[in-house]
Amino acid sequence: MRQAEEAQQEDPSQVVLSDRSGPVLTLRMNRPHRLNAVSSPLYRALIQGFEGAADLGARVVVLAGSGRAFCVGADLKAHSEGRSDEQRREYVDLAQQVCLAIQRCPVPVVAAVQGYALGAGAEMALSADFVVMADDARMGFPEIGLGSFFGGGITARMVPLLGLAKTKEVLLLGERFSGRQAAEWGLIHRSVPAEDFDASVHTLAKRLASLAPVSVAFAKEMLEEARRLDMDTVMHREAEMLIECMDTEDWAEGVRAFAEKRSPRFEGR
Repeated sequence: MRQAEEAQQEDPSQVVLSDRSGPVLTLRMNRPHRLNAVSSPLYRALIQGFEGAADLGARVVVLAGSGRAFCVGADLKAHSEGRSDEQRREYVDLAQQVCLAIQRCPVPVVAAVQGYALGAGAEMALSADFVVMADDARMGFPEIGLGSFFGGGITARMVPLLGLAKTKEVLLLGERFSGRQAAEWGLIHRSVPAEDFDASVHTLAKRLASLAPVSVAFAKEMLEEARRLDMDTVMHREAEMLIECMDTEDWAEGVRAFAEKRSPRFEGR
């Protein structure tokens, strides 16, 4: 019976559960027997989910984990079984693609972190636009202590948030830190008591889903790219995006709603 259950848990179609509730799409990593440790099938399913989110009509994606953890990173048991150079390269490429898919997803992504977010799990979480952690959740980067290395662009993403000295402390020493600490450092959006966690994630997702989709997509794109561009290019691209927004139905709706003193109802057109 146990072998049959484990086989079912490793079914590639079940490693990530997708649930759509109105404009909110939840992608839930579903390897609870391994604390949602990453695998190639899980990575592929996540990439597909994020790349297809907008086509499904989602306005926000919530990334979560099943069971007691968000994601504990690499499945060391699988790694200990040995992999060819080609398999290692494919695995690393998939890991990078997942973080890029989260960062480039045209709709906002909320990482809902309970339990542990370690290594690749932390890298995926911090690739999201918003991170909500339970106060007692734990995040950390154990890679250096395992003779491994980071991914997802984390060495660049953390320095502007924490500063170089604190980033070195977090990444090199690999000590785990709580949701409360992460919020105090400015690394995540918010930390909440465990009993308020689901409600907090729901409220944030609902608020994000109410925003103008075209404007949000432009904002995500520019916030990711602006640090790599010179100021003249940034201002030119902002102006072009503003002009394009002004040609949408949502722009007209926003103006009407302001004049009528009501909440706008955006359609993404």
